[in-house]
Amino acid sequence: MRTLLTNGSVYSPADPHATAIAFDDGVVSWLGDDTGAVSYASGADEVIDLRGKLVTPAFVDAHVHTAQTGALLTGLDLVGATSLTEALDRLSSFAATLGPDAVIDGAGWDETRWPEGRPPAAEELDRAAGGRKVYLSRVDGHSGVISSALAAAVDGLAGHAGYDASGRVERDAHHAVRDALSELIGPEQRLVDARAAVKAMAERGIGAFHEMAAPHIGPLWELPLVRQAAEELGLSATLYWGEPGVFGNVTEYGLAGLAGDLNADGALGSRTAALRAPYADRPDHRGHAYLTAEQIAEHVVACTGKGVQAGFHCIGDLALDNIARGFELAAEKVGVPALVAARHRLEHVEMPDEAAIATLARCGVVASVQPMFDGHWGGPDGMYAERVGDRWQGMNPFGSLARAGVVLAFGSDAPVTAFGGWQAVRAAAFHHTESERITVRAAFQAHTRGGWRAAGIDDAGVLAPGAAATYAVWQSDAELVVQTPDQRVAAWSTDPRAGVPVLPDLSDEAAVPSCLRTAVGGRPVYESEGWSS
Repeated sequence: MRTLLTNGSVYSPADPHATAIAFDDGVVSWLGDDTGAVSYASGADEVIDLRGKLVTPAFVDAHVHTAQTGALLTGLDLVGATSLTEALDRLSSFAATLGPDAVIDGAGWDETRWPEGRPPAAEELDRAAGGRKVYLSRVDGHSGVISSALAAAVDGLAGHAGYDASGRVERDAHHAVRDALSELIGPEQRLVDARAAVKAMAERGIGAFHEMAAPHIGPLWELPLVRQAAEELGLSATLYWGEPGVFGNVTEYGLAGLAGDLNADGALGSRTAALRAPYADRPDHRGHAYLTAEQIAEHVVACTGKGVQAGFHCIGDLALDNIARGFELAAEKVGVPALVAARHRLEHVEMPDEAAIATLARCGVVASVQPMFDGHWGGPDGMYAERVGDRWQGMNPFGSLARAGVVLAFGSDAPVTAFGGWQAVRAAAFHHTESERITVRAAFQAHTRGGWRAAGIDDAGVLAPGAAATYAVWQSDAELVVQTPDQRVAAWSTDPRAGVPVLPDLSDEAAVPSCLRTAVGGRPVYESEGWSS
């Protein structure tokens, strides 16, 4: 089948001035101007006048928890709750629609923005939910609160590290609660959740995603459900499982690697990220390092030998010290070229120093990062500053990583932050720390081609003849402009001599483009109503 799109703007390094593009049987067959498109029109099965719309490669979300994101979409959403009282009111209203035996799986609360300054307690959940089993995950996913009924359903919960009688759970206790929750909810609902998440991705111009599964997030049986949901709609799914040594799972579940959320530490919001110096708002506490440098090296060496990707979740500076030392130890055993060839990856990479960044660059490690973390929590008045003081200024160093030659891949960590490729590109270009900003063009590449490269695929994420027809069509009220090639921050030039493909204005006052069509391998997976009219 041949599809021809004309009279638009096509973002392609192969032809910076292209206004038309043709796809044959899921592959880009031609691009150029509208005059040249005439010869393709007669043989096309579908000819669409874009009327100035923008065509780009589809986004790749390099870090997603699919079923958990779907649970937020189909269940109780606490994102944006402005107070403890509002969160409990949302819970009460949601519970009133359910039967008495229902299990409530909610997420998204953030007590740092509440006047009460604390999470809900078990007794408050009991009252609001009418005694039902309730689990409410904090926005970062590394701690939660549970009702008394759910606590009673988790065998031996009080004996796990991280349990608090108030109903708050973290570390081992949190993992035990998630295990119990998975069995209480079951595969049927999790498939519904996965389908909802995949649909939401397609609607936002995301054509591919990386599932970051791990034992502390959900059971292995969720992985086939995620793949099923992706295949049903047509999205490309790359699956990871964050557990060392289980190489049988790689073959059985078709994994790209034992990577992703294999935790070297926790998260700053939950104060479980491992820090060299104490938390600014809790001077007696430095978080938790879950892996030593030696354990990290052992996993990297084992994965390198098996030809699969290794990877870790790492946020705090102490955790990244351990990561860097682990890769140095691994390099001593297998050699740097073997590490580079394996293309291992790290998730988040929020507080690396120059030495850690140099190690990642030397070992060819991909940094899978989330720009909306800085967008939501960066700045002098943000959650990061509250947790670590002035250390927030060196966090999420996209500019430093890029200048060192580290490949960047952007993702959302959904449900931690919402799907939104342009929002992430804007957050990277307008980073709270000016020296860590990257160009819009570089940020867009990190959210498209960078995601494919993170999965070991180098010939995708670009619209050029011979490449897969995985693309999105966008409508924007903002004028399309040309960026200068030497741009260091998010500024635009209308100089046509720059010769750089167009991208939309992403300044703060500009609305982000809306997705009208998403296609994967030439097959539409989402179309807005009347998108081509």
